[in-house]
Amino acid sequence: MSPRVTLSVAAGALVLAAGAGAFALAYADEQPPALGDSTARYTAPRADRDGSLTFTTDVTASSGVKSVKVLAWPENSSLAEQKPTAKDMAVAESATCAPTGDDTARCTYTVPVTATDADASPSGLWHIAVLATADDGSSTLDPEAAGFSVE
Repeated sequence: MSPRVTLSVAAGALVLAAGAGAFALAYADEQPPALGDSTARYTAPRADRDGSLTFTTDVTASSGVKSVKVLAWPENSSLAEQKPTAKDMAVAESATCAPTGDDTARCTYTVPVTATDADASPSGLWHIAVLATADDGSSTLDPEAAGFSVE
C-alpha cells in the first residue's frame, strides 16, 4: 500500500473516531440524572425523645444537580395505585445535597418524627419517592427509591 493511501486511511480513521467521541460526549450530556445507593432509615419516637426519618441518595448529573425532592408515602394509600408523579413532587420537601465529585452529589433528607406524627401515620410499609432535577432541566422520578417500615 502506498504511503499516501496509508496516511489517508489513518487520517480518515482519526476523524471518524473523533466524531464518534464527540457524539458520545454530546449524548452523555443529555442523560437525565441517575440515582444510586438510596437508603431510608426510620427511627420510631419514644417517650423520652422524638424519632426521625432519614433518606440518603447519590445523584449523578453531568450538568450538575439542581434539586432533589423527597416524598414519603404509605403502601396502603391511594398512591399505591397511581404512583407519585412529577406534579405531585412539586410540593414535596427538598433534600440537602453536597457535591462528592465532578458530577455527583450526596443528597440527604431528614425530618423529625414526634409521637403525635407516629400515632397519626399508618403502620406498615412506606416508600420514598424522589424527583432529581439536573441543572440542564432534565429530571428523573423514582416513585419507590427506598422503603421503610412503621410499626
